Amino acid sequence: MNKLYASVAAASLLVGASALAAEKTVTIASWGGSYQEAQSKALFEPASADSGIEVKQETYGGMSDVRLQVETGAVTLDIVASGSGSAARAAEEGLLEKLDYNVIDVSTFYPTLYTDYCLGGDVFSTVYAWNTNTYGQDGPQSWADFWDVEKFPGTRAYRAKVAGALEPALMADGVAPEDVYEVLSSEEGIERALDKIRELKPHIAVFWTSGAQQAQLMKDGEVDMTTGWNGRFDNAAKDGAKVAYSFNQALLDYDCFAVPKGAPNKDTAMEFLNLISQAKYQANLPKYITYGPTNKAAYDVAEVDQAVLKALPSHPDNAAKQLPVSLEWYAKWETIAAEMYEEMLTE
Repeated sequence: MNKLYASVAAASLLVGASALAAEKTVTIASWGGSYQEAQSKALFEPASADSGIEVKQETYGGMSDVRLQVETGAVTLDIVASGSGSAARAAEEGLLEKLDYNVIDVSTFYPTLYTDYCLGGDVFSTVYAWNTNTYGQDGPQSWADFWDVEKFPGTRAYRAKVAGALEPALMADGVAPEDVYEVLSSEEGIERALDKIRELKPHIAVFWTSGAQQAQLMKDGEVDMTTGWNGRFDNAAKDGAKVAYSFNQALLDYDCFAVPKGAPNKDTAMEFLNLISQAKYQANLPKYITYGPTNKAAYDVAEVDQAVLKALPSHPDNAAKQLPVSLEWYAKWETIAAEMYEEMLTE
């Protein structure tokens, strides 16, 4: 009888543990397309399978959606993918929960790739890309080239949001990369960047609003060159797009995960963020998209060809050519710059 009771008790514990795991859920919002598919395959699905935490995925429009949920007290999202600059601004507005680094282990992270409110998920670059049917492999090699419609005639696409839009304009206008954020730290400097975009505007056929759109533009050959995120173009090339890009003068940035203020499953969100930050999951990312892991230890366990690793934005050879995005600038100036940018777009 004692054995029977012991068996029943053990079975009850197992059932109870399973039920407890099944009760844990997180709702994660990201940007869709090949990017979210990569996140899902590399991070969300395997971490969910190993932990028993149920993951519900949605797509969303960025921190404006988080702002609306927080302001109306109707928060349904537990974790959101965000650009680092947008997360910095959202934290300033009080839209995010402070992350619990007693739960989330960042001991092997690059030190610049997490903040109190933003946990780095991947490293990427905003680059200029071109249609190889139009220019062959000899496309633009600087932002000045991107602006040079005589040397490189053809249509352009550019970002419809201010993030990553002003820095290229100033470099095209001759500002040294190391001086870009100093120049942008005034309304006059922002206006200088906007004037440079106005100069190119007659040749901009599309102002893109998502990574999926920038990739589709190149797949369809709708424009001859565009700004955008390196991993989207690599995936588009795998799908047959005639596209190439350069890391020279690109913007080195990172995406992160944040927890909206009032998230219904905040504790589980912290637990899940700890999981997907582990090297074994981060090492999966380059299998699905050419964005670098933020956990340094992932490079030691990644089962990926060395040629792929050397093509990642955060590889030292590539990082040295780029301008690191300033979160401090975005926290202070993004709102003002965004209003000015919107006005320029509607002129």
